[in-house]
Amino acid sequence: MTTKGSRFSGERMPPQPLRRFFQSASGYWTLQPARAAWIVTVSLVAVVLVSLGITYSINLWNRSFFDAIEAKNTAIATHQAILFPVLVSAYLVVCVFGMWARMTLQRTWRAWVNAHILARWLNKSRFYKLELTGGDHRNPEHRINDDLRIAAEMPVDFVTGFMTALLSAVTFLGMLWIVGGSLTVHVLGLQLKIPGFLVIAAFLYALLANGSMLAIALLFIRITQQKNQAEAEYRYALTRVRENAESIALFGGGAAEQDRLGHSFANVVARWRDLMIQHMRMVIVSQGSAQLCGVVPILLCTPRYLDGTMTLGQVMQLSSAFVIVQGALSWFMENYTRVADWTASARRVGSLLVAFDDVDRCERARARVRSFVQDGPELHMKELSVMAPDARPLVRRASVKIQPGERVLVVGDSGSGKSSLLRAIAGCWPWVSGEIACIQGRRMLVLPQRPYVPTGTLREAAVYPMGIPSAAGDSVANVLAMAGLAHYLPQLDLHASWDAILSGGEKQRLAITRALLHRPDLLALDEATSALPVAAQAEMMALILRELPHATIISVGHRPELEAFHGRKLTIARRPGGARIVSDVIIHPRASKPAPATNRSDTYTQERLAIGA
Repeated sequence: MTTKGSRFSGERMPPQPLRRFFQSASGYWTLQPARAAWIVTVSLVAVVLVSLGITYSINLWNRSFFDAIEAKNTAIATHQAILFPVLVSAYLVVCVFGMWARMTLQRTWRAWVNAHILARWLNKSRFYKLELTGGDHRNPEHRINDDLRIAAEMPVDFVTGFMTALLSAVTFLGMLWIVGGSLTVHVLGLQLKIPGFLVIAAFLYALLANGSMLAIALLFIRITQQKNQAEAEYRYALTRVRENAESIALFGGGAAEQDRLGHSFANVVARWRDLMIQHMRMVIVSQGSAQLCGVVPILLCTPRYLDGTMTLGQVMQLSSAFVIVQGALSWFMENYTRVADWTASARRVGSLLVAFDDVDRCERARARVRSFVQDGPELHMKELSVMAPDARPLVRRASVKIQPGERVLVVGDSGSGKSSLLRAIAGCWPWVSGEIACIQGRRMLVLPQRPYVPTGTLREAAVYPMGIPSAAGDSVANVLAMAGLAHYLPQLDLHASWDAILSGGEKQRLAITRALLHRPDLLALDEATSALPVAAQAEMMALILRELPHATIISVGHRPELEAFHGRKLTIARRPGGARIVSDVIIHPRASKPAPATNRSDTYTQERLAIGA
């Protein structure tokens, strides 16, 4: 197997992050039972068309109503006055339904993509493997939460907004051209006829208004970034005070920190002042444009109204159409910054998906490394080499047979590759070559040096990741007491931050409790007792050997006292081109012999079944 970084040479290059995002996100309409997705999508498109039709009807109403006013036709004016609330009510109903369809599509699409990404992130320990590799996929929790929210919500807004703007622009520009007709002006005694003068005016007005907004927005983006950076620096400074509260208090550094934080916050205030000035400029342009937008077409149509070639109703109709066209033409300018935000977020989500693909390519190669047999050694490593994600060799050509029931201690200098070898055996390290043969159906459990303690109750933490039927209560309590955590039994079902409550040694005792409850066939201890005193370590190791007498045990550790609990010792030493196993010796002949076959009718077998192992 040849690697370079996290990709294999000869592999087809992965798609760009943005395209990769759409490849996965489009599964909402293709992979799942997609009937509901298509119903909501079609409903949203229908809302856009119906709302455009009602807007067009309201525009025609302006012409009819004001023509009736001009003609002093009471009957028609009354009819139009009655019709207007009906049109507005219909428009409100369509808007409410459109809001439901839009937000439902956003919610369900995000939920589907979120479930898809979570499944890929958590399956096969990809969340762990990604932390070992470099690349553009850091902070996956932020990408799954914030970036995915933006990536799934904004496209719905963009598509509906673009459709509305495009259809409105085409429809009402046509109205400005047909109804508005041409304008004749007299310049130096000459008659100058301008066809479609309102269309030309609409584009010139949009160019002026949007150009002014663009000039402000370009500076607005830079100042916003500076403000966000200042906020982040101030937040980081506050966090540093909290994280180092004890040291600051012991040094009497409160006044110094107050001065330092004051300077940091002054920078925040200064950036906010700059942002305020930009907002003021933006208000001048936006509000000025809003006030002029409805007046400009009336002023342009006044000459034709005064010479009798245009009715009052047509003037009001064209004024309404002009405003609608301005809104449509302005949509592109108003949303270009949101498009940039969406592109950045979608790329970040796509980069995470590309990283998943890279890990999967490594997994497919690792699948060729691992094999399962019906009998034989518990674990057989054949010319096993372990590499770093950048293809740097860590362990080279390790060949070892470990029989069922053996207790093997792995020692060596720090950084010699012991833990990496253990992760490769456990299947969490994909950058391997050679062969690993295991007995089919045997269960392996690895206890790391720093155990994970989930939020919830102590009982849930003790059996993690299994469920905890009520019948398992006494078993959990008994094993916790055996592991030296009896003083926590009154709080067994208390929801608390146990990760902060338990000390390092107590967390390792909790991990040993899990091993006794899970009762694996192969137990790997990666310095799982290093936080315990030597006497407590001896107590825990004796407990493991007593309660799991038939389990195969592989321990990684530095303390010489661990040799008393193992029958065999492997020594790994650094060598050019990767660490090698330089010694494989029997240290306690009796402990090195494989355990006899058993039906495991020991004390806790029934309790293990009771908790669903």
